Amino acid sequence: MNEKAEKTVRALCFPFLCGISHVGARENNEDSFLVLKLADAYLLAVADGLGGHNAGEVASGMAVKTLGEVFLEEYRAGMQAYLVRLLLKKAHEMAHSRIKENATGEREGMGTTLVTAFIGGGRAVIANTGDSRAYLIRDGTIIERTKDHSLVQELLDRGEITEEEARRHPMRNIITKSLGIDFGVDLYEWGLKPGDVLLLSSDGLHDYVSEERIVEIVSSGKDAGEIAKELIEEALPVTRDNVTVVVWK
Repeated sequence: MNEKAEKTVRALCFPFLCGISHVGARENNEDSFLVLKLADAYLLAVADGLGGHNAGEVASGMAVKTLGEVFLEEYRAGMQAYLVRLLLKKAHEMAHSRIKENATGEREGMGTTLVTAFIGGGRAVIANTGDSRAYLIRDGTIIERTKDHSLVQELLDRGEITEEEARRHPMRNIITKSLGIDFGVDLYEWGLKPGDVLLLSSDGLHDYVSEERIVEIVSSGKDAGEIAKELIEEALPVTRDNVTVVVWK
């Protein structure tokens, strides 16, 4: 892959698991993703960086690097779910601290979202900070989805706007939690069944492509690599952002 192509798209794909990040409508790609094989599990993540002067790219890269380091050093095969949750929380906290420490000079105020999925033992343990998302899709239906840390989500929770209004809201990009700026993390545990698809995405996908269309693509019966590529292709004509997806099937 030449240098220009590498700046445009980054990908790591297998038939059952694929991560793709595309620069989309921006000059720089401030998204990062992680696909990491552990002893008896997989660790997946998507991070969407915030801040000027390429600081978002630095923050998102730092987040996924820290996450991977924590699990490579501390995860042990067969670790119980509650310990995995503690390890995910620790990794998000460490990434937050590192980003904050490095947010000086032109990088002042940098931050990132981070949605992480640990897949092992017939379950997915999810940690989320910000408005990147994890979806569990089964039999053509969204079974589970992370809740955004965003102003629009708070308006939705209070019943002040509808789902349709949320998709078009002028302040939909304002997030209330991020690593490096205002820490918070939500933890989820989802049971997995054969045929399930787990999707992680930055808002360059889910803010511009409807959930109905996302589910349609995910439920097409194709392998993870084909699904990921089709999701990116669906987003590119309409998105105004970087687009990143990780698909596990």
